Amino acid sequence: MEFFNLRRPSERASFAEAARRGLGSDQGLFHPSAIPTVDAEAALAAPRSARYRTLLSPFLSPDFTPEEIDRMVAAAFTFEAPVVRAGGSFALELFHGPTLAFKDFGARFMAQCLSRIKGDAPMTILTATSGDTGAAVASAFQGAPGIRVVVLYPEGRISRPQEQLFCTIGGNIATVAVKGSFDDCQALVKAAFDDASLASAIGLNSANSINVSRLVAQVLYFWDLCAAVPADSRAGGLVVSVPSGNFGDLTAGLMAKAMGAPISRFVAATNANDTVPRYLRSGRWEPRATVSTASNAMDVSRPSNWPRAERILGDYGWSLDAVSVGEAGTVTALRDLDALGYTGEPHCAVAYDALRRSLRPGEAGAFLCTAHPAKFADAVESVLGRRLPVPPAIAAAMSRRNLSIRMEPDPEKLRAYLLEGAAD
Repeated sequence: MEFFNLRRPSERASFAEAARRGLGSDQGLFHPSAIPTVDAEAALAAPRSARYRTLLSPFLSPDFTPEEIDRMVAAAFTFEAPVVRAGGSFALELFHGPTLAFKDFGARFMAQCLSRIKGDAPMTILTATSGDTGAAVASAFQGAPGIRVVVLYPEGRISRPQEQLFCTIGGNIATVAVKGSFDDCQALVKAAFDDASLASAIGLNSANSINVSRLVAQVLYFWDLCAAVPADSRAGGLVVSVPSGNFGDLTAGLMAKAMGAPISRFVAATNANDTVPRYLRSGRWEPRATVSTASNAMDVSRPSNWPRAERILGDYGWSLDAVSVGEAGTVTALRDLDALGYTGEPHCAVAYDALRRSLRPGEAGAFLCTAHPAKFADAVESVLGRRLPVPPAIAAAMSRRNLSIRMEPDPEKLRAYLLEGAAD
């Protein structure tokens, strides 16, 4: 399959090249030239590994053989994505991987891809995180030969468990606390990619959801959801609410639907950083200053993946419900989920609240649970009034020393830091 640059459509790349480069010219996102369709009934009935091969093969061929894809799937996806009931809705739990967040899906598959296509030259993976990407990428690439990972995150704007999971590893994993917002971190990453001499000198790549290898991996669990929801339950239409920050997850969901997944529509659930809901109402793209919220992984005002989502919506003539949920709504949703016997965290609470505000009679509703509640223990415990059990992965990380350095959001300072690290 070919991928093209959304900003320069004449620029084309294979899957391997698009994954290796991360971004195209002018910071353009690589996008599939055509989204393949599959036999949905057969895919849903197949065992998980066979379904994943069926879904990935059209994107990865001819760069990877079916046998290679099978090995990559087996190595990357060593954990499940169970669907449980939360009242009358279905909750897709994506936090059963090693870093307790949905980012494990994309990061671990990306590591499998890049380890096979990077060649002999050293590679530097530069990524920005609003909370969970950093841990997933660090875990996936820890100890990878010839690959250095540099993670930027907004200082003081992610939870301490989130921070400790990736800022205590060391080795080939470097972490930088940026004095600013996630959007500032994202701007630094994009500036580095625009610097051709820097990119060439350090073998620059990105592990954000802008990378196609992460994006196609996220398509998979939307099919897992459809396979788990009984056919009679989704007969009146399956509506999926996606907690949305950088909009990679929503884009992957739209790709899954385009491939044939029986999802009738999506709800893009945002917190107070509501650029997309406002845009869909007014037609004006007007990002505001990023606001800090309890659902910090969604504190994004300039979502990088929105051009992909908008392209798919336009190509297929689909509309999108987009709902902004404030802090009071998040607290209420956490309590309401708890009353149903389900312990959530702020991101899934936003998705749940947006879903119930959007659901129509006869529709089945599902929402994505993107992180383990213990990663946001302070926020959850203060709302629910009880202590949460601490998973072993978090307990171990909390006892380790934070190895991050601090940096102003200055592209030149980041450039010098990256070159210095490449020379070590």
